[in-house]
Formats: sequence, structure tokens, C-alpha cells
Amino acid sequence: MGEIRAWKYRLYPSKSQKEQLNNYLYTCKNLWNSLLEYTKMYYRETKKFPSRKELYKLTKETELFSQIAQNVADKLIKSIFFMIKKIKSGKKVGFPRFKSIERMKSFVYPQFGFKLDNKLVLSGIGAISIKKHRQIRGEIKTLTVKKSLSGKFFAIFTTDFETTKVQNNGPKIGIDLGIEHLAYLSSGEAIENPRYLKQAEQKLKDAHQSLSRKKKNSKNRKKAKLKVSVAYEKLANKRRDFLHKVSRSLVDKYSLIALENLNVAGLARTYLAKNVY
Repeated sequence: MGEIRAWKYRLYPSKSQKEQLNNYLYTCKNLWNSLLEYTKMYYRETKKFPSRKELYKLTKETELFSQIAQNVADKLIKSIFFMIKKIKSGKKVGFPRFKSIERMKSFVYPQFGFKLDNKLVLSGIGAISIKKHRQIRGEIKTLTVKKSLSGKFFAIFTTDFETTKVQNNGPKIGIDLGIEHLAYLSSGEAIENPRYLKQAEQKLKDAHQSLSRKKKNSKNRKKAKLKVSVAYEKLANKRRDFLHKVSRSLVDKYSLIALENLNVAGLARTYLAKNVY
């Protein structure tokens, strides 16, 4: 068995295909909610959880491709498993939440139902234009079709392929994460913090103010909400691109990289959050 990797590509569906994709997400949302309601009712009556086989039977009532529908059931089973695990560890948790359409942003083809050539062919939807900006390596295992907050669609493939180790005879380095600078290297160098959030702060503030002034459920509010989502997406893309370039340069230059054991998630909940990547 080799390395599992994910490959993300932008999709360009036609208007009718976009409607079909959105309908799949809506149907997945309804299926999740109905399976969750059945699971809660089953537990109230029997103090047990329904089996995978029982949930799979319920998925046959939808218009979804069978693999996608079964994956929704698998996700619910996984959530129930983690809920039980947390309860056993002494944590107070409840059932998974019902989903609104805003919280259902992807569906999965676990094994079959898709084919990738010059276009991505999806069972029940058809051939969708895809921008293959790099060659996929390895055997494709799964496909996730995901919708971003700004309404863009992406195809995310997972593959299993054999990796080849590349010998790097460079020096060893230690890295401390910082606030004023992104990181400090034991060589004495510092990696600058570009502070993309600070640069985008006024634009985000204006977008939020514009959204707050719009009437609920109106078309203008939907447009304003989209502008907020696009602004955050651009910010996330800038951060992701910067971190990828920094990490790539470090890996190419050094043979061993040691990092401090820092609670980044904890720092992100403090007043320093805006400066933490």
C-alpha cells in the first residue's frame, strides 16, 4: 500500500448541471435528516442503534446514485460511533445535528459512478468540464464533489500510489512559530508574516455591513452574502498559497525540520487569533 493523496480540481458545470448538482446536495441533506430521525426514534424505542444494513435499506428510497446514498448512511454511522466514543470517555455529547442546505456542501462517490477523461463523467448528471491543472498520480479510490461557500464546484479525488523517497543532503533546522513573524529558524532567519487578514479587514467589514443592511430572504441579501463568501475565499486562498510555497521551500532546502510543540488551536482562541495561521 502506498501513500493516500488528495487532488483538487475546479469544475465548470453548465446551468442545468449546476441545478442537478445542487439537487443532489439537497437530496443528500434530506436523506441525512431522515436517517438521523429514524436513528433517534429507533434508539428511543430499543435503546440500540440501527444496523448499517437497516440504514442502507432506507437509502434505496431516494433518487441518488446508490453509492452516494450509502455514503450518507456511512457518515451518519461514523458520527454515531464518535458520539459513543466520547460518551464512554466521560464527555457530555448529544446526537449529530440535523443539517440545513448550508451545512451540506459535498457528496461522495466511494468507488463507482464516475469516470475521468477530458471531462468528468458523473452517473446521473453527465460530462462536466474540469480544469486538470496537474496530472493525477496513482489509482483513484474516491471522488468528492464539493461546493464552496461562493458557489464554485470542485472535484476532489483520493488516490493510492507508491512514493519514491528523494535523498536530501541539506542541513537540519529548528522552527519556532511566532506572532510578529510567521516563524523563526534556528539559523537566525525569520519568515515574514504577510498578515493577509489585516489587508482584507476593511473589505470584509464593508461586505458584512452591506449584508446586514439587506432585507432577509431578499435577492439583494443573497448577492451580499455571496460577496462576503467570495472575500473570505480569496483570503483563504492567499493564505493557503503562501503556506504551500513556504513549506515547499523548507522541504527542498533542509534534510530534517524540527517544530516546537505549540498549541496553535489554543492560540487561535485568544486575542492573538488574527495573527495565528
